Amino acid sequence: MRVKAEEEERIRLAGKLINEKLKQYRERFGIDDKQDLLAMVAFESMVDNLRIEAKADHIDDAIHEKISELNQLINRNT
Repeated sequence: MRVKAEEEERIRLAGKLINEKLKQYRERFGIDDKQDLLAMVAFESMVDNLRIEAKADHIDDAIHEKISELNQLINRNT
């Protein structure tokens, strides 16, 4: 796999985390099939990603609301 030098550390960390998750699932559920383990890790990763995106969307909405409130205050005072 070819990656840019600035991405290498992130890629290595991702690989390490995936291997740790595979080991956890293998020990927890007694599953040795790598395809099943990878599917479980991929599913968990997607759920985590969706949770993070929802949280980011909520934060974005709160920021937009505060900016709108500030704009209204500025417009009243001008």
